[in-house]
Amino acid sequence: MRAIIEDVEKRMAGQLPGQMAQAAMSHILRRTFKPAPHTAQHAAVLLLLYPENGKWNVALTQRASKYGHDKHKGQMSLPGGKMEPTDEDFVATAMRETEEEIGVARELIHPLGELTDLYIPVSNFLVHPVVAYIDELPVFVLEENEVAELVSCSLEVLCSDEIRKVKDIQISKQMTLKRVPYFEIQGKVVWGATAMILNEFVTLYKQKSVV
Repeated sequence: MRAIIEDVEKRMAGQLPGQMAQAAMSHILRRTFKPAPHTAQHAAVLLLLYPENGKWNVALTQRASKYGHDKHKGQMSLPGGKMEPTDEDFVATAMRETEEEIGVARELIHPLGELTDLYIPVSNFLVHPVVAYIDELPVFVLEENEVAELVSCSLEVLCSDEIRKVKDIQISKQMTLKRVPYFEIQGKVVWGATAMILNEFVTLYKQKSVV
């Protein structure tokens, strides 16, 4: 298992799959990538790998729906949030937010690198995805005001074609997006920016030589 982590770390230090991999799991309206405006706020999310039953798993969260102003409430996401002035860098942001949201102590998290950043127009955030791992199965403690549920997915499942699907998604009373690609993970619909980030990682992971 350790060999997989070392291999991923090496590949993350090289050329990333980038926007092409992100676009493969985006709606057609999102496939034109424009630079983030100077007004964009910075945020970071953590793709956290952790061992369970001899396999590496990824932790996903379902956002709580308590705040009406949250444009992403109820959606599946990676732990993360807005960068604060006290954060040293985006890695620090991702680790801090992960500790706050799902209770994984930041000192246990080992960063592996960063994926391609992604601008989210609807919330005006430029998101910086960080990949990291921990050595042991954590005891997750959810911040109920931010996280409704934690969902885990093994890398084996994440890389399978069976969870890649397409459906129409209603995002408001007035608008339904047609034929949206998504990952179906434990019955949850993982789409949008989270699916795009996951797909870049999956593309990178599938390039590896270690089985």
